Amino acid sequence: RGRWIDAALDSMVLSNRLGAVCLQKHGATACTDLTGFGLLGHLVEMLQASGLAADLELAALPLLDGTEDCLSRGILSTLHPSNLAYAQALAGHCSTLERPRERALFDPQTAGGLLAGIPPRHLDACLRSLQQAGYPAVCIGRTHTGHPAGRVQLR
Repeated sequence: RGRWIDAALDSMVLSNRLGAVCLQKHGATACTDLTGFGLLGHLVEMLQASGLAADLELAALPLLDGTEDCLSRGILSTLHPSNLAYAQALAGHCSTLERPRERALFDPQTAGGLLAGIPPRHLDACLRSLQQAGYPAVCIGRTHTGHPAGRVQLR
């Protein structure tokens, strides 16, 4: 739908510059821009480099309008199938194609925003600052020590 495309384009032209400054100010321990590897690919790489695992809240993912509808209809990017290799990082990954929100984890992004690790004591202030700056910032999960590093549990 046209309004979905307009919203996606508006999202893609929102610069991450001020967001990155804000994240740094609030003690970000890791940060990456979401691009071709999708959310899960970037998250797994960050977790492995940090020696951590994560619990990810599917309901908290900030999806653009129309995302779930398109994914439920099988409208996928050409890079989506190759990103499915990251499914091995999911605890109980057998169902990763069942629900649109699970499929969204593998969707490659163009200017998809930033994924950052923020110390818990700074999280609320960081989210407020990002939201005041016009970013749709939310907490999508928590990291923890776990074995193996890079493992993601969906909640």
